[in-house]
Amino acid sequence: MGEQEKVATSLAGAVSEEISASLAPVDAELARRYPGDPGTRQPVHTVYVPGDVFTAGTIRSWGDQALRALDEHAPDAASFAAVLGIPDELAAPVHERVRAKLEREPVEDLRIDFEDGYGSRSDAEEDEAAARAARLVSEAYGNGTAAPYMGIRMKCMEAAVRDRGIRTTDVFLTGLVRAGGLPDGLVLTLPKVTYPEQVTAFVRLLEAFERAHGLPAGRLGFEIQIETSQSILAADGTAAVARMIDAAQGRVTGLHYGTFDYSACVGVSAAYQASDHPAADHAKAVMQVAAAGTGVRVSDGSTNVLPVGPTHQVHEAWRLHYGLTRRALARAYYQGWDMHPGHLPTRYAAVYTFYREGLEQAAVRLAAYVAKAGGDVMDEPATAKALSGYLLRGVDCGALDTAEVARLTGLTRADLDAFASPRRGRLTVGQM
Repeated sequence: MGEQEKVATSLAGAVSEEISASLAPVDAELARRYPGDPGTRQPVHTVYVPGDVFTAGTIRSWGDQALRALDEHAPDAASFAAVLGIPDELAAPVHERVRAKLEREPVEDLRIDFEDGYGSRSDAEEDEAAARAARLVSEAYGNGTAAPYMGIRMKCMEAAVRDRGIRTTDVFLTGLVRAGGLPDGLVLTLPKVTYPEQVTAFVRLLEAFERAHGLPAGRLGFEIQIETSQSILAADGTAAVARMIDAAQGRVTGLHYGTFDYSACVGVSAAYQASDHPAADHAKAVMQVAAAGTGVRVSDGSTNVLPVGPTHQVHEAWRLHYGLTRRALARAYYQGWDMHPGHLPTRYAAVYTFYREGLEQAAVRLAAYVAKAGGDVMDEPATAKALSGYLLRGVDCGALDTAEVARLTGLTRADLDAFASPRRGRLTVGQM
């Protein structure tokens, strides 16, 4: 041990106190606006089903149809991997997990649609469909057949359909309350938002409902669907989507990109409307930056190319969907839309391949970071957070098992949670 250094300072303690006092409002604003990821499960997809089509058997039906598509067009692991280009060493585990997922939990997030997929109906017909949706959702959560997340997409807040959207929301939520209460997995989706004031209006609607039923303030959250150019760039040149997040007053949980409405809005020809178009990339990049640190998650859109018809046509659609999903995952869009049961095999194949092919590297890097063992990559706390988030998302969707992650990292689920989300508390050495 060398001679102990002498420590000297020049500033009085009051200087630090004054600086801290001057930044206290900034500290509070940072904590309010950027609380970080909520640390909850994010579904890998959202399935939209029209309000008049949804039944008690919809989720199981989607899973069964997806399994039949696999049996008909790729009956074993080798043929499925060959269609999609999955590496040989992952072919069997991915195929096995995809089938197990389709049998156990084919849909992670289901939205009963009362907007574009439902269309304009008589008030009596939509009232009845909304009440029926509430009953079926309540029953599904009660008997264990629900998806982890379920809810509705109502009509937007534009003048022509505003009253109808408000009434459908009221009918649906009232039905849930009367049937036993609001389920934990409830999700509402507000489409075609153009101005932050429309978000503010929806917040007022939810506040009024909470007061009417004695619910805790803030109990009801919602997603914002980004489908217009004005939601990305406002008339004054600012990013309107960032103002929309603020206007939601902490209630917004997600931003969902609407592939076809947005593409049409900026003039993209129908043949080129896709989630990998440059216009789509720009919109999602703005959404991603606006949402960063706020706890609001970003979801990619969908493809309208359906895997139906003869096998060669199904394979082409599968390859397209698989490629778009892998592209989105690499860009940190961990959720997307699926429009047809035939999309489920490739949704889960893409997601599972993404997490399984990176499992060992992520686990080794995280273990080295925890042990401060170094290695050929020097990771920082932010990277450890990303590595933990990657492993947790893989576990949540069924791509990875908790036991194999623990074996490779030496960490428990609670340890990973603490690394990944500041809301779960700070990890200490004694917890490992």
